[in-house]
Amino acid sequence: MKFFLIRIFFTFVLMPAISLPAAFAEGNRDFMRETGKINVVVAVILVIFLGIVWYLVRLERKLTKIEHLTKDDA
Repeated sequence: MKFFLIRIFFTFVLMPAISLPAAFAEGNRDFMRETGKINVVVAVILVIFLGIVWYLVRLERKLTKIEHLTKDDA
């Protein structure tokens, strides 16, 4: 049920919020390239992505460790 609510939230709230700025920025497609800020945007997205991947790997290691501890106790 919780997954379903998150999915509905993402579909109806976050997707329009993500797509609206892109719809309004059609006239300024090359603005970021012209000003040289596209590199900053790419770097920030890359840092965020790598942070999420690092967090997930760390979480997986912790969960594996906990699974092994509970498996040994049982």
